[in-house]
Amino acid sequence: MARIGAYRWPVRLIPTVRAAVAAIAEAAGRAEPAGGFGTLEPDDLLAYLGPAAVLVAGTIRNSANPTMLQAGYKVNVIPDEAVGYVDGRVLPGYEEEFRAALDELTGPDVNWECAHQEIPLEAPLGTPVMASMAQALLAEDPGSTIVPYCMSGGTDAKHFARLGMTCYGFTPMVLPPGYDYYAMFHGTDERIPLSALESGVRVMDRFLSTAAS
Repeated sequence: MARIGAYRWPVRLIPTVRAAVAAIAEAAGRAEPAGGFGTLEPDDLLAYLGPAAVLVAGTIRNSANPTMLQAGYKVNVIPDEAVGYVDGRVLPGYEEEFRAALDELTGPDVNWECAHQEIPLEAPLGTPVMASMAQALLAEDPGSTIVPYCMSGGTDAKHFARLGMTCYGFTPMVLPPGYDYYAMFHGTDERIPLSALESGVRVMDRFLSTAAS
């Protein structure tokens, strides 16, 4: 478990994340390094992108974080078995690399299996529905930079994908300058400003009107 927790996964840029990294770098006035973004170490890549790196920090590579340990039933009895749980987030196309890394990290004396597994998903860029999203956002926030986003968590898209549907997430908001949106996630006082909700309604209304026409 210690080896898994300390392992530094290499940068692996899937098309959506690569497009996001390029857009963030351009907005920050940073040219692509000579060897490409994928040749940078994870910390170097995030530092290169500046504050907006938070958008891609969780998706520039696979990850595996030990979260639970279970062993024994009594304080004075040595357990004959110990179980650890790891939260693995796997990029589309890198499932085999993830498995191979865990095989190496756990070693020959440990058995591991997936307690729960879902398929990693990525939707294509450059589609009409994405163009409609961008147009609706730019109408509400002219001059802004549109960046594609790959979410590191799970959504209902995994269920729809089994039906052959391609899914995109779209929760538009125009946040006040300096608002730390990510610090609000899953907190006791998780919230968004009313102005962001109102702008989101306008963007969504515009998107649904144009996408349906």
